[in-house]
Amino acid sequence: MKTLITTAILAAALASPALADSARLQSSVPGGATTVTNWYKQNVYDPQNNKIGDVKDVLTSKDGKIETLIIGVGGFLGAGEKDVAVPFDAVKIVKKDDKPTLVMDTTKDALKQAHGFTYDRTATTWKPETNNSKSDTK
Repeated sequence: MKTLITTAILAAALASPALADSARLQSSVPGGATTVTNWYKQNVYDPQNNKIGDVKDVLTSKDGKIETLIIGVGGFLGAGEKDVAVPFDAVKIVKKDDKPTLVMDTTKDALKQAHGFTYDRTATTWKPETNNSKSDTK
């Protein structure tokens, strides 16, 4: 009986394609592709090189395209900070001193006036801020 079971398991293993064969692998990366580390947890500056916030999260669509950045603005050492959502294409990478720097054509005050969002750890999603909610991103 053990021989029959062993033979059946071996036959099933040989008949099914190898996991690596069915995976979608690339032999190269797309030209011009940029790493998310150029965005995530990076400072954001206005055109005059004043820091206006920092990227707290990078949100993608269901098909994997980056759509929104959550930017933390204001506060001191995280206290009193407000998280706002901006379209991904509103923030550009500019080379400054041979380093990628994020620049947005707005002001810190404009971001402070924007509608805030708070992270819901249970639902793992960003929700519009209410008067009683506090950011739970830490």
